[in-house]
Amino acid sequence: MARMTFARALRSEAVRMRRSPLVPMHLALAIALGGCAGLYFSNAAWDSLLGADAFFQLLGAGAPLVVGISCGLAVDVERDAGDGANLLGVPSRRVALAAKGTVLLALGFAAALVATLLFFALLAAAGRDVPPLAACIAAAAGIAAGSALLYAVSLWIAMRFGRNASIGVGALGLVVALASMGGLANGLVTGSLSGAFGLEAAMFVPFAWPSRLASLAVEAAVAVPLGFGPQAVEALAAALARIGAACAVGTTALVAVLLARANRFEDKRRGGE
Repeated sequence: MARMTFARALRSEAVRMRRSPLVPMHLALAIALGGCAGLYFSNAAWDSLLGADAFFQLLGAGAPLVVGISCGLAVDVERDAGDGANLLGVPSRRVALAAKGTVLLALGFAAALVATLLFFALLAAAGRDVPPLAACIAAAAGIAAGSALLYAVSLWIAMRFGRNASIGVGALGLVVALASMGGLANGLVTGSLSGAFGLEAAMFVPFAWPSRLASLAVEAAVAVPLGFGPQAVEALAAALARIGAACAVGTTALVAVLLARANRFEDKRRGGE
């Protein structure tokens, strides 16, 4: 028998993902959010650069909910296909779970990238000011990086407590992420760069990482065009580095713990919710 490797598990997950309803769900969400936001800020009186910041804050804040839905549905599919045998009945649960999480994370990044490019294209086509494309892509990557820990935890929640618990925690994460920045479109309404708002607390709130990493990347690129000066850019870059470090350390530590315990895990919810 061929040894189970991460590369083989990853290929297996990717093949099965082609027929998964998660793919059209992510695509529909990306087109809806990127398209609606792009059309709105193409014609609204708001400053389009602040509008872009608000868009990435919303895109990042929604990441916990998307993660919760994705992990909950993915685990349900595995249960229906054979009581989770593809995850728990394999030679290495660590490899299987790591591959599942990686593919889901890649799907989430792809959705964020589609939404980002559509939003950027609509604003540019309307002749509005837009952040540099590189900053927008970096923001989408920041959403993915900030979501890595959430995928690991949400997979565990979905397997231990079920789909609804995973989605519920994701919905809570959406609320927490928005509240941590002072509410939806706080910076847009006040004309401020709100990505660093309450950063000392947000550094320790994983729900806030996707929106902060995305927002700070964009704000550092648009601060000077908005008239905030080079000192603001330095402060935003420092804030981005701090929350990026917190995200990297927290994600590495928790994922390592979860993978270390993966081979001991038993799905106590086999047979449905």
